[in-house]
Amino acid sequence: TADDLAREARTAALLHERFATWQAAGYIPSREITPGDKTDELIRTRGWTYWHHLFTPRQLLLLGLFVEAINTSDYPIAIKTASLLGLGRGLNYTSRLSTWHPASANENVERVFTNQALNTLFNYASRGMLTLSTAWYLPFEPITTPERNAVQTCDVRDVTETCDIWITDPPYADAINYHELTEYFLAWYAGTLPRLFPQWYTDSKRVLAIQGVEHTFRRSMVAAYRTLATHMPTNGYQIVMFTHQDARVWADLTLILWAAGLRVIAAWSIATETESALKAGNYVQGTVLLVLQKQTSVATAFLDEIYPQVEDEVQTQLKAMLALDDNDDPNFGDADYQLAAYAAALRVLTSYRGIEELDVARELERQRRKGEESPLIKVITNAVRIASDYLVPRGLEQPTWKRLHASERFYLKGLDLSSQGERRAGAYQELARGFGVKEYTHLLASTRANEVRLKTATELANRYLDDDGFGRSTLRCALFAVYAVAQSGGVPAGLQWLRTELPTYWEQRKLLIELLRFLGSLRDTQASEWGADAEAAWVLAGALENDHV
Repeated sequence: TADDLAREARTAALLHERFATWQAAGYIPSREITPGDKTDELIRTRGWTYWHHLFTPRQLLLLGLFVEAINTSDYPIAIKTASLLGLGRGLNYTSRLSTWHPASANENVERVFTNQALNTLFNYASRGMLTLSTAWYLPFEPITTPERNAVQTCDVRDVTETCDIWITDPPYADAINYHELTEYFLAWYAGTLPRLFPQWYTDSKRVLAIQGVEHTFRRSMVAAYRTLATHMPTNGYQIVMFTHQDARVWADLTLILWAAGLRVIAAWSIATETESALKAGNYVQGTVLLVLQKQTSVATAFLDEIYPQVEDEVQTQLKAMLALDDNDDPNFGDADYQLAAYAAALRVLTSYRGIEELDVARELERQRRKGEESPLIKVITNAVRIASDYLVPRGLEQPTWKRLHASERFYLKGLDLSSQGERRAGAYQELARGFGVKEYTHLLASTRANEVRLKTATELANRYLDDDGFGRSTLRCALFAVYAVAQSGGVPAGLQWLRTELPTYWEQRKLLIELLRFLGSLRDTQASEWGADAEAAWVLAGALENDHV
């Protein structure tokens, strides 16, 4: 309406009166956007070259008033610091990058950082002063810190303090461009932080960032962790948080820890994403916390000695996690158990001073060709396969599981995931990687994000029966027999097909019964698409049990 337009004009006029003064005082951003992998998106798609371009006049006026109040008030430094944190939370909910959440009843305004990127939008959302209150106010109890403490911003490679415990959350290769994304907030903090903490800097130091460029990344990480190892006693500890799903990155981490003089003594997988929006995407739900100490061993080993030790360690790790997990409301999925397998492999590998067939210094510096695997990658990949073999779906016996082909295990474990409501593409990708199955998309009924599932027996029908691998497997025969029963409405069709088309029917009968019982159990789960097929499988299993020569 005309009144709305008049208010917007008044807002722009009020901002115009203050703009130059506020930029000079540091109340609103004046910095240019530095080009980079993530920041180029802003420049290329919108032509935004300064950080204040990411905000409307109303947003700049409102946020600028907040910053002015922080800087001109007589409040103690603790309150001003809390206010600056509140400003940062507000910035995440009111800019031209804030998204709508249309599924909610009130069409809520969501965060700028719903993922690790600066996303330009066709239609953005904005919060006014009242609705920013949930972000601005920080309800927490004050915490008393020990008398001897220090807070510093510095490059980890320049650390001079000695500590008993170091806790780090390192960059995961090139997964997240922290050094660019933090500039979104630093542009607003630049005028206030130096007043509150004169010894701190407000530059992102992106030129010093440890980035994922093969040997450069590894060399920088070694320097960082070697510095921390130097500045801790022999009985000290380091805690490293790690979440990456690529065996190559875990192999690099092994080399880094070795070269830094550290060894993994324990690993705990902690559920960190169970209540997060990230749970709906292609993400693991846990973070592995690696507990490190200084390397004191002088022992070396051969790779053929390592493999059985890794197998034992992986099984020990998984048993501990399974014992802690809640069967009715599990915190961990298969991807998290596979992540723990990576950590278990590291625990074995770093327990030795070195491995005879491996030159650590050479491996750190070399640039691998595409598809090339180092001995470490093979050890770690094998650890994931061990985990995949160990995690038997409920309703199947371990001896049965070991008899099955990799593609059969993938299919059955995928059904197990579906029965628990798992629909993330990443979960199935990790399964395929763990079982060494290279092609599986033909078995999927849906590939849409968060709707991924495997085809039912009826959806498979008579497809792929002659294909090598899965098509010629006992499980595929069982699925076709279920399809025959479901289509004809009677057991004889399925039973007769198995007897005539499966030459080893009598030798395989007990295996078929167990597989059919598993398929039949899907009727009482979240895999609702299996309703009729699961019922057919259950009835057919009973018929096989009563079948005799």
